[in-house]
Amino acid sequence: MTIAARRARRAVLRASLPPMRAFAPALALGVLASGSAVALLATSAWLIARSAEQPPILFLGFAIVGVRAFALGRAVFRYLERLVAHDAAFRALSTLRVGVFRRLLPVAPDGLRGVRRGDLLTTLVRDVDALQDLPLRVLQPLVTASVVAALSVIGVWWVSAPAGAALLVGLVVTAGVAALVMQGLSRDADMRIAPLRAALADAVLEYLTRWETLRAFGADTRHLERVLELDAELRRAQSRQSGAAGSVAALFTLGAGLTLLTALLVAEPSFAVAAITGPQLVMLVLVPLAVFEVVAALPAALSAWWRVRASADRIASIVPDEVPAELPVAPVTPTSLPVGPLALRLRGVSARWPGDDSPAIAGIDLDLAPGDRLVVEGSSGAGKTTLAHVLVRFLDHEGEYRLGGVDVHELHPDEVRRHVVLCEQSPHLFDESIRQNLLFARDDATDADLLAVLDRVGLGAWCHERGGLDAPVGERGRLVSGGEAQRIALARALLTDAPVLVLDEPTANVDPDRAESLLDELLGAAAGPERAVLVISHTPVADRLVTARVRLHAAR
Repeated sequence: MTIAARRARRAVLRASLPPMRAFAPALALGVLASGSAVALLATSAWLIARSAEQPPILFLGFAIVGVRAFALGRAVFRYLERLVAHDAAFRALSTLRVGVFRRLLPVAPDGLRGVRRGDLLTTLVRDVDALQDLPLRVLQPLVTASVVAALSVIGVWWVSAPAGAALLVGLVVTAGVAALVMQGLSRDADMRIAPLRAALADAVLEYLTRWETLRAFGADTRHLERVLELDAELRRAQSRQSGAAGSVAALFTLGAGLTLLTALLVAEPSFAVAAITGPQLVMLVLVPLAVFEVVAALPAALSAWWRVRASADRIASIVPDEVPAELPVAPVTPTSLPVGPLALRLRGVSARWPGDDSPAIAGIDLDLAPGDRLVVEGSSGAGKTTLAHVLVRFLDHEGEYRLGGVDVHELHPDEVRRHVVLCEQSPHLFDESIRQNLLFARDDATDADLLAVLDRVGLGAWCHERGGLDAPVGERGRLVSGGEAQRIALARALLTDAPVLVLDEPTANVDPDRAESLLDELLGAAAGPERAVLVISHTPVADRLVTARVRLHAAR
């Protein structure tokens, strides 16, 4: 792993840790809860053994009160520890999740071209959630077990040095062997679970969203087999992890039993010479059982650490520390554009995709005035989509790009997108009603506004037939045809009242016999006389509909 990757991982891990002032009370409560459990067993053992000697009740009063206090304290402290620790962890997690989104926003969408949707979804949900294990299942058990074990060894040593030494050796040897077992059986599985879960989520998402296409070409069975293979591999990794956890639990049970016997053997001579009493002997023998139960959380913490580190690596790999040079960055003091028609001007514009060495477009000159209808043509790979992404500031550029006479480098990218709207070739429709799919473009639009814009794209009668604006469109528009989805997206773009409209292959999903009529509507009355429209199209566009044409050629 490179130094930069390690630095990025550390940054993610630091962000997932709550502030110490918020988490320190949880650590203290955890020590008190586990310490109360150990003290409860020690006091109970002493009390039972001492009671068998039938002393006056006054000699047992302190132990009786101690048993009650430690029993209540264990439950109360554990509850408070869980409450405080989870509150602090969840607050840190919410801050981290917001931070991840804020880091993603400047690079989306073009800075995430190499990231698959299912992989990104798993990272934003499961991997971010997994980081809560760092304070809860790594830091908390580590601090609690270490402090309680140290205090227990000191307390036992104070009563009997040989028993204290036996407890110390038993804890160190058992924890060390358990760590080696976890290293050999579980580490690889723990570090593979997050990537496997992401790969499975991506495969399932692709299978569900593209099932019709896969079925049409007979590839659905092969893809389903891939899903089942990933599922089986994930289950094997999880089974290996569970097996390692079970082995470690058995090892700690064995270690506790051996340490108990050793403590009995080494403390018995002291009892024989009356150096310690019978109740003290019983206490020395039984205390290791409680201490080992607390220390048994350390191997689980090690396993959780490997999972947390794998998730942190995935988050760091997807969320860059810095915005790539090919993507736009908001200026410190951005300028605003006036409301109304705007002219767009490009001179010598070049751009490339993040990670590419050569430009996708080069030397582009273009003028677009209010009311213009410009068609951009070119073969596949000529850079038409690249140009569209430059116009809406998804990609940065070299050369001159002015909007309303203002250099776009002086504008926030969101300000540019408020005035230059892109309608993509494959628009996304949400699993909501027609109304909700339109309203996010202009949330103050009335039903009359929505019906009017649907009329402008030829969907007025269609909307009425489907039951009105509350008719659902289905997940990713499954309940509507490709042409209808395209028109809904166009209506959404028109609803923004942006002065410049960029249409990327607006007839790609429309029947050929209806494509020409759709272009007539879009480039005619639908767009309006003051709005400038730039159309990227493979299909021919009639000369009567356009004011100019630009043909792109591959820059490479």
